[in-house]
Amino acid sequence: MNRIKEVLEEKGIKQKWLSEQLGKSYNMVNSYAQNRRQPSLEDLYKIAEILNVEAKELLTDRKEL
Repeated sequence: MNRIKEVLEEKGIKQKWLSEQLGKSYNMVNSYAQNRRQPSLEDLYKIAEILNVEAKELLTDRKEL
């Protein structure tokens, strides 16, 4: 599980913008944000860099599940 959607909302960033920055389709980024798919570690680190956060901030702690 990831927190990509929450971090985008906190920062006021649209999924469309992230998809353009990441070089992925909107549908792929939306799948990440909706937790239908999980990004690869490489993509997770790219997303963290684009959003200017630590990669661990994009992950949900198992204790929260």
